[in-house]
Amino acid sequence: MPPRAASRTPKQRAGDAAEDAAARHLTAAGCRIVARNARYRDGEVDLVARERDLLVFVEVRMRVSARFGGAAGSVDSLKQKRIARAAQHWLLREYGERWPACRFDVVTVDGSGTIEWIRDAFQM
Repeated sequence: MPPRAASRTPKQRAGDAAEDAAARHLTAAGCRIVARNARYRDGEVDLVARERDLLVFVEVRMRVSARFGGAAGSVDSLKQKRIARAAQHWLLREYGERWPACRFDVVTVDGSGTIEWIRDAFQM
């Protein structure tokens, strides 16, 4: 993984740590991480993983407190659309017009470091 800039805010560093933890969790479960932080004008995909023959676009969410709802609940329909658009850009760049089977997952990390992996969290 490339080093991240030291000038990141505490919130950004916490998000980086959550993404690192999610990547380790997915790898331990047998996935292979193929891309991180794929950013496009329309949105961003935190992690792209391969699970057997399936390409998995992963949104990583961290919430220190459930006071305003859990981390998974923060992936609303607008966020889902942005992730899907970014995934489409990534797929076009990597695969052209012949896309592999894929799904959208959400991995949540809470303040204590507990990880929850929600497979097929939403559809494109």
